[in-house]
Amino acid sequence: MERSAALKSLKNHLVKPQHTIIIGSRQIGKTTLVKQLAEQLERDNEVVYFLTFEDPTILEAVNQHAENIFNYTLLPADLPADKRLYIIIDEVQYAKDPSKFLKLLYDKYSPKLKIIATGSSAFYIDKSFKDSLAGRKKVFEFFPLAFDEFLHFKGEDGLITEWEQMKKRVTYQGLQRSRINALFDEYLIYGGYPAVVLADTEQEKQEMLKELVNSYMKKDALEAGIKEELKFFQLARLLADQTGNLVNNHELGNTLQMASSTAENYIYLMQKTFIVRLLSPFYGNVRKELTKMPKVYFNDNGLRNALLNNFSKLNDRSDKGELLENYVYCRLRQLYDADHLHFWRTADGNEVDFVVEEQLNKGLAYEVKYNDVQFKPNKYKKFLEAYSDFNLACICKLITKDDSIEAIRL
Repeated sequence: MERSAALKSLKNHLVKPQHTIIIGSRQIGKTTLVKQLAEQLERDNEVVYFLTFEDPTILEAVNQHAENIFNYTLLPADLPADKRLYIIIDEVQYAKDPSKFLKLLYDKYSPKLKIIATGSSAFYIDKSFKDSLAGRKKVFEFFPLAFDEFLHFKGEDGLITEWEQMKKRVTYQGLQRSRINALFDEYLIYGGYPAVVLADTEQEKQEMLKELVNSYMKKDALEAGIKEELKFFQLARLLADQTGNLVNNHELGNTLQMASSTAENYIYLMQKTFIVRLLSPFYGNVRKELTKMPKVYFNDNGLRNALLNNFSKLNDRSDKGELLENYVYCRLRQLYDADHLHFWRTADGNEVDFVVEEQLNKGLAYEVKYNDVQFKPNKYKKFLEAYSDFNLACICKLITKDDSIEAIRL
């Protein structure tokens, strides 16, 4: 969800009685976002408190009883009749039982009390989060920066309009085209974590990304109860090296000398801690989608490259096609509901990288090629014959055909 759109969606949900839950990986700006929300509420003369469960004193109090949260705020009953209490809680997953905590406050104090909470991982893994909070919350997922947001953070707002033009017209030759391409190369290598984007030097960017891997992934692994931390990291590196490929838990387990069920569990935890995403195959038969192997993508290219310790320039890399494909996945994931996003593949090797099912058996299909000359429309006849209501296009970085109508940017 893009920053401006995210803030707008959150503001729109403030009038609802349900808890507003903001999830996403560490260090992507969730705290900054809710602080902006708090400032907006204060400007509107609302009663708002900002608390963090990283404060051990607050955490100890609410772990004793959920209503101890009011030791640090007004009581809802003490507010004027026309006022509502807004409590913004950062890092709510540190509570002993976040689901129970949120449920009790909702059931007893809603709609006089409105909670906006951020969380990174642990509480969202808990099945009770979904069960006990059914009807009591709306979840907003927060992503690393999209490329236009990246340009804004870099102070390059003037390039955003030109980037939009480049996406609409593949032959667009603006004055800033080379500058945009250079920044896009940087984005493919270092990703969209805000602090990394704002770092002045490549060395600083690399150190920050390595810290994300070494510290925050370890923290997530510890909180998720991972016992074999080294195997967890080795599996993450294996997945980074096969970005965009099928995930075979049995094969991965054999490689790392662990049970396939353990590999599956570790990948599940990587999904819930916002490291990777699995993309399911597209079939007319839904049952087949559930039984076939998925493909793996990373939530951020920079994190993926840090796992591989590879920050080489784009033109020197053998995996530049994988980086572009991972970018396209992340962009599609920001634009479309995950349930509508798939890939298509047949037993004899026919494949379409991404299928967006906007309606039943109708939508968009994208093939990703680094260079448009690699795109051969005849290879996709089987897909188009089977799914004639899907529009197929190629997403490319290098576009050399002046008359190309298939190649686009996303």
